[in-house]
Amino acid sequence: MAHPHGTFPASRRDFILLLGGAAAVSPSLWPLAARAQQAGKLPTIGFLGANTPAAQSQWTAAFVQRLRELGWIEGRTIAIEYRWAEGRDERYAEIAAEFVRLKVDVILTHGTPATLAAKQATSVIPIVFAIAGDPIDTGLVASLARPGGNVTGLSTQTADLAGRRIELLREVIPSLRRLAIIANVSNTAVVLEMREVQAAARTLGLEIATLEIRRAEDIVPAFETLKGRAEALYVVTDPLMTVNRTRTNATALGARLPTMHAFREYVESGGLLSYGPNLPDLYRRSADHVDKVLRGTKPGDIPVEQPVRFDLIVNMTTAKALGLTIPETFLVRAYEVVE
Repeated sequence: MAHPHGTFPASRRDFILLLGGAAAVSPSLWPLAARAQQAGKLPTIGFLGANTPAAQSQWTAAFVQRLRELGWIEGRTIAIEYRWAEGRDERYAEIAAEFVRLKVDVILTHGTPATLAAKQATSVIPIVFAIAGDPIDTGLVASLARPGGNVTGLSTQTADLAGRRIELLREVIPSLRRLAIIANVSNTAVVLEMREVQAAARTLGLEIATLEIRRAEDIVPAFETLKGRAEALYVVTDPLMTVNRTRTNATALGARLPTMHAFREYVESGGLLSYGPNLPDLYRRSADHVDKVLRGTKPGDIPVEQPVRFDLIVNMTTAKALGLTIPETFLVRAYEVVE
C-alpha cells in the first residue's frame, strides 16, 4: 500500500488511452486529426524509450499528460513516434538514425548513452533528455546554464547522491562493513557514479566488491562471484538495470543482500531502499522543454534543470524477508513506505 501523500500520474486506463495516441482518438475526432494531417505533417516527437514500455509506463504517462496541458494532444496537434531500446545499448544508434530519416522535430531521450547516440546522429534536430546522470562530465552539454548545441534536458545528479545513499544504508544496517556495487560499465554516467560510490564507501571505511556488467546475461554470474563477500548491494541504475531490476532484486534477496537504488521503481520491484529524484516529475518537466523547442526556442538556450524532489522509499516486505528492523526515525523520513 502506498503512502497517502504519494502522488503518481495516470491510472492504467488513462495510460492506455494516452499511449494509444491517434489510435485512441474517438471516431468523432477523426476529421480533426485528418484535417491536421492534410494541412501538413503534425509536429513529431521521436520518443527514444531506453527501457521497455512497461518499465517506464508511469514516466511516459507523466510526459504525455503534461504535453496535453500545454496544448499538444497526441494524434491531433502532435504525433509521437515511440521506439524502445529495452536496455540494449546497441539499439540507441539504430533508433536515432531512424528518427533522423523520419525528420522528427525533436528527439526525447532517456539516459546518457541514448542521448550521446542521438547527438552523434544529428547536430540539427533538437534533443531533450528527460534524465541524464551528469550531462557536463559526460559531454552532453557545455554547461547547465548555457547548454549550447542542440541538446538540453534534466539532470538527475545521481552521482552526487552516492554518499547520501551509503549513509542511509548504514542507518538501516549499522554493522555494515562490506559493500558490493553492481554497475553496467558500458554507460559513462554509470562509471562516474560507481567512482563516487567507491570514494564514499572508502571514506566510511567500507570494503568494496565491484561487479562490472555489460549485458543482462552478466547479472547472475556476477552474483556468483560475490558469495560471502558483501553485506549489502548498491545498484547503479541505468536502462539495462531498469529492464532487469526484478531479476536483480530477486537474486539479491536470495543472497540475503539488502539493496540500495536511485529510484522508487526498483523498490516497487522488490528492492529494499531507494533515494533519488522523482522520475515521473522529471519526465513531466521534460515536456516543458519539448514545448519550448516546438515553439521555436533553441535547445542550446534552454538551461538544463536539476531535480527539485528527492524521495526516500522503503519496501517493508523486503525488509521483513531479510529479517531487518527499520528504525522508526528512518520510516518517519521516508516519502513512501511500500508494503
